[in-house]
Amino acid sequence: QVQMVESGGGLVQAGGSLRLSCAASGRSFSRDTMGWFRQAPGKERECVAAMNWGGRTYYADSVKGRFTISRDNAKNMVYLQMNSLKPEDTAVYYCAADDDTFNRVVLRTRPNEYDYWGQGTQVTVSS
Repeated sequence: QVQMVESGGGLVQAGGSLRLSCAASGRSFSRDTMGWFRQAPGKERECVAAMNWGGRTYYADSVKGRFTISRDNAKNMVYLQMNSLKPEDTAVYYCAADDDTFNRVVLRTRPNEYDYWGQGTQVTVSS
């Protein structure tokens, strides 16, 4: 059974940091693009960061310079380090995998392009 499980969310003050983790299992993700998405109440799900198999990254303009995506293929883990958090970062954060990306140059960022999803972890940033 393919599973992706996020952890590390919580309540943090503005300016603080959190590190999200995603444990993936059930298949090989080594050639997938791994992405982090977030969804706030009443808002559409958006990609905040992604990394392909070769280490190429994408960051949403709103998080550039503050968030860093990383992965450990040997452990089937993907991480999102979030620094200088702002109240507008408050959302449920999801990890996801796009398995149709090995032959691509440009990372895909639309939610409907991703094939496997975790259940999400809540991040709340207080002002």
